[in-house]
Amino acid sequence: QVQLVESGGGLVQAGGSLRLSCAASGSISSISAMGWYRQAPGKQRELVATITSGGSTNYADSVKGRFTISRNNTKNTVSMQMNNLKPEDTAVYYCNAQGLLAGYSFFRAWGQGTQVTVSS
Repeated sequence: QVQLVESGGGLVQAGGSLRLSCAASGSISSISAMGWYRQAPGKQRELVATITSGGSTNYADSVKGRFTISRNNTKNTVSMQMNNLKPEDTAVYYCNAQGLLAGYSFFRAWGQGTQVTVSS
């Protein structure tokens, strides 16, 4: 009932930048939090950054000062600017959103994932 479509992944050299975007659609009443998670080969999925509808943000220690998350509540979109990328940032990045559907039941949805590869 909620679809998340991501864009913006790709291949970049260490020190470069990428911007990820995600748009949510469906029978959404409100979205309380949106964020990005990532999963590298052989590792568990981990939180990268989240942002609430009020604009409060939370970042993994490994990306603080390099990544910036933002959202547009009107358009139900979330973006993440990634600067000074490192090879250890290589992973599949997943968009996440949670909130209420039009019938006021809770939802938590994931995007299909977008690959980010940082070469050394």
